Amino acid sequence: MDGIDRAIVARLQEDAGQSYATLGAAVGLSAGAAHERVRKLRERGVIRRTTVDVDPAAVGSGVLAFVMVDANAWMGDSAEHFAAIAEIQEAHVIAGSASVLVKVRTSTTEQLQDVLRRLYAIDGVSGTQATVALETFFERPLPL
Repeated sequence: MDGIDRAIVARLQEDAGQSYATLGAAVGLSAGAAHERVRKLRERGVIRRTTVDVDPAAVGSGVLAFVMVDANAWMGDSAEHFAAIAEIQEAHVIAGSASVLVKVRTSTTEQLQDVLRRLYAIDGVSGTQATVALETFFERPLPL
């Protein structure tokens, strides 16, 4: 990736819906050249998908929790079990005292409790430690 590619990706992280003309003007390219660069970035897997940033509270998912999942077995082969729980936004195999870290969004703490129950149903899970976020100061795009 060169500097123009990095500038394109940074601009797209700010607003993925902008036109190629706007994007190109911001990085010193024509609309066609910007479109071609984006196509190549997609082909190379740099841009994995295009999405929108939705306010979780506005759609009824205002409870945010990070859950450390303890296990008595290797959890690296359990991705599909975590993915099957719709409220889990992210799941990471981690090093340290826990085995997996998950990011959960629910509408209520009761629904969070239900997610914790479903986590315990995953083979090998032996415990959880949930931390509920009271406020999110910011979330950043990937720095380039």
